[in-house]
Amino acid sequence: METMIIGVDTGGTFTDFVYYDGKEVKVLKVPSTPKNPALAVLEGLKAIGGSGRRIIHGSTVATNALLERKGAKVALVTNRGFEDVIEIGRQNRTRLYDLHYRKPQPLVPRDHRFGIKGRLSYRGQELEPLDEEEIKNLAKLLKEKGIESVAVCLLHSYANTSHEEKVGKILTEETGLFVSLSSSVVREFREYERMSTTVINAYVSPKMATYITHLEESLAEGDTLQIMQSNGGLITSERAKREAVRTILSGPAGGIVSALHLGKVLGVERIITFDMGGTSTDVALIDRSPVVTTEGSVEGFPVKIPMIDIHTIGAGGGSIAWIDEGGILRVGPQSAGADPGPICYGRGGKDVTVTDANLFLGRLLEDHFLGGKFKLYPEKVKPYIRDLARRLGVGERDLALAVLSIANSNMERAIRRVSVQRGYNPADFYLLTYGGAGGLHAVYLARSLGIPKVIVPQNPGLFSAVGMILADRVRDYSRSVLLRADKISFQELKEILGDMKRCALEEALEEGFSEGEVLFESSLDLRYVGQSYELTVPFCEDFVAEFEKTHERVYGYRHTREVEVVNLRLKAIVPSKKPPLPEFEAKADENPSQALIGDRRVILEEDELKARVYDRDKLLWGNIIRGPAVVVEYSSTTLIPPGAKAVVDRYGNLMIEVWEG
Repeated sequence: METMIIGVDTGGTFTDFVYYDGKEVKVLKVPSTPKNPALAVLEGLKAIGGSGRRIIHGSTVATNALLERKGAKVALVTNRGFEDVIEIGRQNRTRLYDLHYRKPQPLVPRDHRFGIKGRLSYRGQELEPLDEEEIKNLAKLLKEKGIESVAVCLLHSYANTSHEEKVGKILTEETGLFVSLSSSVVREFREYERMSTTVINAYVSPKMATYITHLEESLAEGDTLQIMQSNGGLITSERAKREAVRTILSGPAGGIVSALHLGKVLGVERIITFDMGGTSTDVALIDRSPVVTTEGSVEGFPVKIPMIDIHTIGAGGGSIAWIDEGGILRVGPQSAGADPGPICYGRGGKDVTVTDANLFLGRLLEDHFLGGKFKLYPEKVKPYIRDLARRLGVGERDLALAVLSIANSNMERAIRRVSVQRGYNPADFYLLTYGGAGGLHAVYLARSLGIPKVIVPQNPGLFSAVGMILADRVRDYSRSVLLRADKISFQELKEILGDMKRCALEEALEEGFSEGEVLFESSLDLRYVGQSYELTVPFCEDFVAEFEKTHERVYGYRHTREVEVVNLRLKAIVPSKKPPLPEFEAKADENPSQALIGDRRVILEEDELKARVYDRDKLLWGNIIRGPAVVVEYSSTTLIPPGAKAVVDRYGNLMIEVWEG
């Protein structure tokens, strides 16, 4: 194993570091620097020290560039007459009954979209040649308009990449601009989704490239940098610069990788993940494996690359409580972020947040935040709680409880969306909570959803960063086939797959891996002829029967129509060497007295109760904690309400029975 491997997860409030030096896993948190995320990353790496390190980074740079509309000045080059596909999109309306709904404005304005001559058939045959002189003239125009990045998306380039490659070569040579080709980003049919994904890539990649280059230039000698993708795998920093769209959900994906690994160790196959951080909450469902989708979207824009299906809402510790025009209390999605942060941070914040409410109710301990290294100021919170309560005409305690209740309701709806709305019963799953704020809310959410057990892992506030050092190198490849199953043989599909594997091996060898290190997983997207959407099944000789069985399981019936092969998919995986999960050598008795810090008054529901406070670092395998209790540690705080019981397992996880007995 390398001298040191470091996982870095940039969050809205804190930047998390988990590092393994070959002997033990250590952790670090530093305040995020939203104006320049690299500053916090470099500060943490400097504090850790060393050289020749392998650094794995889950970055929010691409995400923020898209959300804040601060990406590159993009031009779109497509076939003449198809310039407005990016704006027309689909007829789907996400809010069907909202009369004021408007689609998000496209990332490329109308005067930056250019149609050119040249046309391919859906089988990749040339119907009209390209005009090289026209493309060279277009290159001059792009420079005159101050364009910074170009997205090229031509009709049917999934079937034949030659036209796009030629356009890209000329534009790159003539302008020196960043050029993103749809056939490189996502080689699949569906024009609008492919175009949207390519435009997003062109929009965010220049900023990502600048960020990564700055990091690399500031790293210690011999350090290497890899980036987490939205699919839970790693790519090189060079590829991340070119295909930044693959990193849109890289931070949250780290948490899913950790959850999957922990579930395998514990023998738990069905998990709902609940990641509550400073600015947002991410939830996902694992039923033996995470749900991966190629139909994701960000801010209303389709992103047709494989990504773990994670649902995100604006609910976190920094979510702001406010009163709407109707006089109703709301919480989020606005966040106090890292600067100024919640009022209790003492950095000039003036808006009451979820963290402030937890502190006011005694659920958060001012002297034990980040191991006592980050002091909180409850006295600064009280005047603002009092003012907000007065404006609503309620008591201060009721106001704080209402803030938490509303936040819990928002997060409960998010969990129902990834479970109940997809036909899963939450009672059949464990709730795995992580993120700095998750432990204060998890048991209440589990009770509302009927989930019997909650898992709180070691260092929950850094759990996503742990996923960085557990992740494998993963590359996804796809190829649209678009033939009826009776028109293409299994052998022909194997030949296409073989070509894809050769490409994958070439890339792996270029990155320094050997052929024996690469594992492959292949699958097929299939549908009945006439259907609009596909189901993904494993690549096997009897793929039609496999599809029909899957269709019956998902939709409850089989059809008599012919089956169509839509896409062939390949995943190339190079497994990483994973640090061992720390565990206790021997089981202790049930009494956790060695970890007891003391008692404190905590307001739970409408009652003020005496809760015992425990230091998690001193808990032992076999210890049992009965609520009401508060467990403090470096990266998080866990609240165990009355009626709940937590048992410490051999790996140090808190296994909480939501209702004892």
